[in-house]
Amino acid sequence: MFVCITAILSYLIGSINTSIIYSKLREDDIRNHGSKNAGATNTLRTYGKKACAIVVIGDALKGIVAILLSMGLFKILNIDGSFYNIGKYTAAFCAVLGHNFPVFFGFRGGKGILTSVTSIFLLDYRCALIIFVVGILLIAIFKMVSLGSCAGALIFPFCAYYINGDMYFVIFAVLASVLSLIRHKDNIKRILNGTESKIGQKK
Repeated sequence: MFVCITAILSYLIGSINTSIIYSKLREDDIRNHGSKNAGATNTLRTYGKKACAIVVIGDALKGIVAILLSMGLFKILNIDGSFYNIGKYTAAFCAVLGHNFPVFFGFRGGKGILTSVTSIFLLDYRCALIIFVVGILLIAIFKMVSLGSCAGALIFPFCAYYINGDMYFVIFAVLASVLSLIRHKDNIKRILNGTESKIGQKK
């Protein structure tokens, strides 16, 4: 029951989409611009660096808040062991799910990369560092944010299995990676076709 409560609360936290809220305050909708994605990269391209910084902070905090809330709830209830871990991983995944499909904004959100990465840092910094370094290197070399994101999603389950080893963490990694790759399906097609947008490229 408490895992279900954690899932619902985390999903609602994830549904607070910073980029959409920011654009609404400007009497606009980020989903009408650029890639139509409600995330930090599209915010940068549409509104600039200051707006992007706000969105980055908001997206990064959602997973952290959800996980800490779950950990606090389970500690108060004196629930430990496997259920404690299940609670953490459920919170992380549902926060990402909420970001991607926000109930407050017609279930049209972002792709959850920032929320995912910061959640992974809190859950296992070793896996997060590997994903982060690989992603940043690919972005720096090929100038494609989506390529770094997809690569990180692909290696996450392997990092979870070989570095962490917790079965529930591996399950979380697989689910999060599949979700990320599905959300990036159009980007993957454009990468393969050589038409994906690059950093600094003029439309």
